[in-house]
Amino acid sequence: MTEPNSFIWNELVTPDQASAGEFYSALFGWERHEVDAGPLGTYTLFRHEGKDIAGMMNPTARDYDGSPPPRWIGYIAVADADATAAKVAELGGKVLEEPHDVPGVGRITMFTDPTGALVHVMQPEETGA
Repeated sequence: MTEPNSFIWNELVTPDQASAGEFYSALFGWERHEVDAGPLGTYTLFRHEGKDIAGMMNPTARDYDGSPPPRWIGYIAVADADATAAKVAELGGKVLEEPHDVPGVGRITMFTDPTGALVHVMQPEETGA
């Protein structure tokens, strides 16, 4: 079970997955597994000891403020992505990407806090026990 309000996933956004993938694989011994992400192109899963530990993707049209440099993004687990997004404006933030489902992953949303810091949250998809 995922602990709400904790960081649960890290993702590298870079226009050069090949070079970045080689770098992190050599540096940390991570294995790479590429999957088809449909219109988003290739999504690369980094694995350590057979467990998915992070992801990597190309920048998309959803990126903001022009072309930000390559960067790592941390996702925070929430119990309800829609409720979280609804509370953002009340607290002085701005929703940049409305909550939406990512099949096999969960429901995600993206916003900025009152200082402009970019935040990603995920309501993990329910899995059968």
